[in-house]
Amino acid sequence: MIEFKLPSLGADMDEGTLLEWLVHPGDKVKKGQIVAVVDTSKTAVDVECWQEGTVADLLVEPQQKVPVGTVLALLLEAGESAADAEKYKRENLAPPIAAAPVVATPPAPAPTISAPMKKSALAGRRPITPIARRRAQELTVDLDTVTGSGPDGAVTLEDVEQAAARRAQGAAASNDKQANKPTDRQAEMRKAIAAAMSRSKREIPHYYLAEPIPMARALAWLAQENIQRPMAERLLPAVLLLKAVAKTLHEYPELNGFYRDGAFQQAMRVNPGVAVAMRQGGLLAPALLDADQKNLTTLMQELSDLVKRTRAGSLKSSELSEATITVTNLGDQGVESVFGVIYPPQVALVGFGRIIDKAWVEGGQVKVQPIVVASLAADHRVSDGHRGALFLTSLREHLQQPETLDTTQESEPS
Repeated sequence: MIEFKLPSLGADMDEGTLLEWLVHPGDKVKKGQIVAVVDTSKTAVDVECWQEGTVADLLVEPQQKVPVGTVLALLLEAGESAADAEKYKRENLAPPIAAAPVVATPPAPAPTISAPMKKSALAGRRPITPIARRRAQELTVDLDTVTGSGPDGAVTLEDVEQAAARRAQGAAASNDKQANKPTDRQAEMRKAIAAAMSRSKREIPHYYLAEPIPMARALAWLAQENIQRPMAERLLPAVLLLKAVAKTLHEYPELNGFYRDGAFQQAMRVNPGVAVAMRQGGLLAPALLDADQKNLTTLMQELSDLVKRTRAGSLKSSELSEATITVTNLGDQGVESVFGVIYPPQVALVGFGRIIDKAWVEGGQVKVQPIVVASLAADHRVSDGHRGALFLTSLREHLQQPETLDTTQESEPS
């Protein structure tokens, strides 16, 4: 018998609200299949199942809020039956979960909400971002009447809110209610971020280092490379920085992993979490999975897609739960350097400021060079300043050989 549990989608998540099941009893489930939509304090997320089986029973109803680790469903393994599932429930699981349902405001009429969603789950899922589904429930918007403007015609949060605003024209009181909703959502996200950062500063003995890195060679190579590429495949400096971090982590694996149960657990994959500012306020850092295994073209495509889906509210659970380090780039905000707070249970964060022209001594001569300040926030329980300094030095050297970054990394961290 396989227990499908509510996964933790970050250190700031203690509970989640089940918005929708995308499977039914009797359905066969494959590894990596999206089976449910869950709302966290930050966003709604497509939750994947990483085991194969047949759905025996769905134990939690939509709109129930339950703690992380709650068994949401039971899956049958080969040779098991519904009777086995019933026996397993009696012997191993607590009585039905007594969780407080989330009451939408205004209350959503059942026919308007549930009918189209069940239909979409059964007949080939209409492209609707998870956060748009949640918002449609809150605003009682019939998704069948909304035209999507997102990737592949997906209905986005903005589409739903525009549909609600059109419907509410001329009704000032209704408009006021809807205008307050995003503010409530932003407050929830800010509270979750504050809780995670407070925990980080309370539990993690941070140390901070910074290193100015000359970028003339990297930018010259990038410009020459982009001349040869179609517009849709051109590279941004951010992708060079991300790949350089991923490559350097193979040399300093103690910065790539987690501190849990009083010990460091090295990650076997390099999944940098990319800090993305949300248009409605707040921050998410979904993982760019296996960044070290991809060339720059693939990495650029996946980075662009990840940022777009993050802001559209269309992330997968693996992208929120599997980041092994966080990379934040505030150069586009005009800051010269950034010193971040580690996102537990991770043990390091790398920051980049804006690329700025500065006086730089090279070969005994003073030249004007484009420079970026790279910073490292790291956990003193796992590494020390000496290793952190070597990491930044190696990062600098990788960026002096940008052509070597356009490769895949076959070896695992050692």
